[in-house]
Amino acid sequence: MFTIIPTKPFAEAKSRLASILSPTHRYQLSQYLLQHTIHVSQQVSEVVVISRDTQVRRLAKQLGAWALVEAVPDLNQAIRQAMAWVSQQSGQAVLILPSDLPLLQLATLQNIIQLGQRAPTVVIAPCHRHEGTNGLFMHPIGLIETAFGVDSFAKHQAASHAIGLEPHIYHAPDIAFDLDWPSDWAMLNSVQLVSVQPVS
Repeated sequence: MFTIIPTKPFAEAKSRLASILSPTHRYQLSQYLLQHTIHVSQQVSEVVVISRDTQVRRLAKQLGAWALVEAVPDLNQAIRQAMAWVSQQSGQAVLILPSDLPLLQLATLQNIIQLGQRAPTVVIAPCHRHEGTNGLFMHPIGLIETAFGVDSFAKHQAASHAIGLEPHIYHAPDIAFDLDWPSDWAMLNSVQLVSVQPVS
């Protein structure tokens, strides 16, 4: 199987944290988050990072991940492009993750994959606000159309129901926590110290 991580350019990421973090800090934070997500994901699968940013792709390659050039600047289009590439590599299942999961742990990914062993199946891990999707596992690939963005958790459930499948909903604090807003940053720093260092 493969894990797909669509990633914004580092210079554009974490714009909602602009009121509390400098551009340099947000750039370094974005690098750190991608590194962490790749590292955890590589313990369960091959990893594909898709981005229109050269710096993102260079870092992904340095870390041993595949790096694809995003053809269209649209999140769901990029995911579809990456899934098509994975299918060409004879991948049978895919896990789609955002890059901003600072608390992500190996056990969570193992549990999601275990839930999705028997095809056809969809596993959805919602964000802590129960609006977005922080993990989407499909076996086989392309079983439903991705709908990342506003209310994606509900949309992915509806897409599964539309093809007669009851998706597995996986709740875990580590994958539910994404880093978007200043309140998330405050919460993160209350539970662990994040050291953000430049990537050499």
